[in-house]
Amino acid sequence: MASITLNALAHTYTENPTSPEDYAIREMTHVWEQGGAFALLGPSGCGKSTLLNIISGLLEPSKGEVLFDGKRVNELKPEERNIAQVFQFPVVYDTMTVYDNLAFPLRNIGVPEYKVKSKVHEVAEILELSDQLKRKAKGLSADQKQKVSMGRGLVRDNVSAILFDEPLTVIDPQLKWKLRRKLKQIHEQFNITMVYVTHDQLEASTFADKIAVMYNGQIVQFGTPRELFENPAHTFVGYFIGSPGMNFFEAKLQTELNNGANGQIVFGEHVIATNDAMLNRLKAMGASKVTLGIRPEFVHVWDGKNDDAFPVEVDYVEDLGTYKILSFLFHGQVMKARLSEDQQIPSGQVYVSFPEQWTKVYVDDYLVDLSVSAIDKETDHAN
Repeated sequence: MASITLNALAHTYTENPTSPEDYAIREMTHVWEQGGAFALLGPSGCGKSTLLNIISGLLEPSKGEVLFDGKRVNELKPEERNIAQVFQFPVVYDTMTVYDNLAFPLRNIGVPEYKVKSKVHEVAEILELSDQLKRKAKGLSADQKQKVSMGRGLVRDNVSAILFDEPLTVIDPQLKWKLRRKLKQIHEQFNITMVYVTHDQLEASTFADKIAVMYNGQIVQFGTPRELFENPAHTFVGYFIGSPGMNFFEAKLQTELNNGANGQIVFGEHVIATNDAMLNRLKAMGASKVTLGIRPEFVHVWDGKNDDAFPVEVDYVEDLGTYKILSFLFHGQVMKARLSEDQQIPSGQVYVSFPEQWTKVYVDDYLVDLSVSAIDKETDHAN
């Protein structure tokens, strides 16, 4: 297994790129730690598969380096990088038995047959393929073929990493959960560096310890599923993670107040509760407009009038069985709140509030971070 470092990496399919928009992968530096289970999450076209193919050696980057355990591998062919890659569609030899498919990578590198037998049976038992070993791969179902494809990466003891490129796309939905759990168990047992590419946030959260969210060729946040949900570092993360995604609304920063106050954030005629530290930070940044975001789960819907809440108009309610989604109009903008199963369904005018600790502030799509380290880093960059 290996740590994988992307050092100042960028890639373009354009002959003469002139702007960041010309790059499928915009310049990035990123590290996948040794032995970790990672997901690369994002919509179609964001650069996920391109990045994975650069790591595996199927594609040469336009700029930068790929390092395995600190060693540059740009010039190495895929087979020399000791990487196993599982693709969207199963790659198996239909005329071979399951046993021979699993044994193929080991026989290719001259492993003695007694070791081949031992390893094949070990992996087959983990993947629940033991009773299929004598069958020709041609007669297997799609999920069984994909398990064989995964198994070919697992039989090698010395593999640096396993890369999964949307491996469950062709799998029946009822089997996806089982295979995701199986992959997690395999990772825990073998401690192999795994990078799993997907557009499905549930797949990413089920499989990975940490998720890299990609947007427009960039990794905009790298964190645990909980961090991505509770503290999205970019508006796209707030939008893409969660069902439904984060509520966003544009607001203004008012700093010239007659009463000498520190300032306030306003949306229409409404003042949004904000602490002095945030106001000072925004003024230091020279921001006049901000984007506020709050997840539907954190919007508080009150049973009656409340001095700290805003009056809003109910638009409609979706009953999803174990919970409900309330859509409401706040100063002409549609927003959503999540209601518990036993919560009364409101109608007409209701009151909502946005708890300050869950109301996130963004400038130019990035979260305004009040930590000392973040401010010091920004100051150093400016100098």
